Amino acid sequence: MTINLALKASGIWLIMVVMAIVNGVFREKVLLLNFGQNIALPLSGAMLSFFIFLIAYLAAPYFGKNNKVTFIFIGLQWVFMTLLFEFLFGYYVSGKSWQEIFQVFNIFKGNLFIFALVISLCSPFFAAKLRGFLLQ
Repeated sequence: MTINLALKASGIWLIMVVMAIVNGVFREKVLLLNFGQNIALPLSGAMLSFFIFLIAYLAAPYFGKNNKVTFIFIGLQWVFMTLLFEFLFGYYVSGKSWQEIFQVFNIFKGNLFIFALVISLCSPFFAAKLRGFLLQ
């Protein structure tokens, strides 16, 4: 993967971060009030996962035709950047404890963050395949 492609992937990831923040605000201001925590949290996670794939699908032409390893590296970059953001922003900016931050991985409380990470990892590959940008 070239530096140019990594920078493009970073730009697309920034769009995903904005979408994640909008999704979080929507969850807190609309979903929680209307459906409660047990429905709002998993619904928000499913919506975020959908939007991540949609963004990857729309961005596939931006990355051009590449082999599967390149698209897997883009997915790995997105997961790495997401985890860095989650932990560093959560701890240093939001002032959350490490225990609070790790709650995003608690699927038993309805948090689907881990699912969104898997979607982030796989979406570049599958979106490229669906759009015909995956070289054989």
